[in-house]
Amino acid sequence: MKLAILILSLASAAAAQSKSPVSDALRQMLGGREKNIVAAFEEMPADKYDYKPTADQMTFGHLAAHIVEANNYFCANVGDVPEPKVAELKGTEGKDKLVAAMKSSFEFCHTALEKANDSKMTSQIKWFDGKEHPRVLAFLGLASSWADHYGAAAMYLRLNGLLPPTAKK
Repeated sequence: MKLAILILSLASAAAAQSKSPVSDALRQMLGGREKNIVAAFEEMPADKYDYKPTADQMTFGHLAAHIVEANNYFCANVGDVPEPKVAELKGTEGKDKLVAAMKSSFEFCHTALEKANDSKMTSQIKWFDGKEHPRVLAFLGLASSWADHYGAAAMYLRLNGLLPPTAKK
């Protein structure tokens, strides 16, 4: 119990010292999320990139393209920097091109998140609906999209008899 109180106390002190604890948390999360998401897409065989569990779901390749778009959008808005100019992906480009684009989108996130600052969370950004919303939505959207996208990729892998990276020993 004393150890838990000490850890909580140290964590609280560290958070209090930071002027951007949310941005710091995203920067800390980035490496692990990048590693697992990229590894999931490297795990899936190239001939399975057109796989989709049901007719209403996107293909694995489309999921890869969606992740690239989401990373670029959310990281640009979190860091208050312009989105990179990249060719639009359809998800049919093939494993090599999609994985390379995904890696590039994570590289962009590293650069963009260096500029992230919690003081900008209340400034306005244009959201998916074309309306102005607080930038904090991008902060929350980025963290939740990484979890959602990895979860979807893990499901696709398991449905193809493959283990997702976090399930491997």
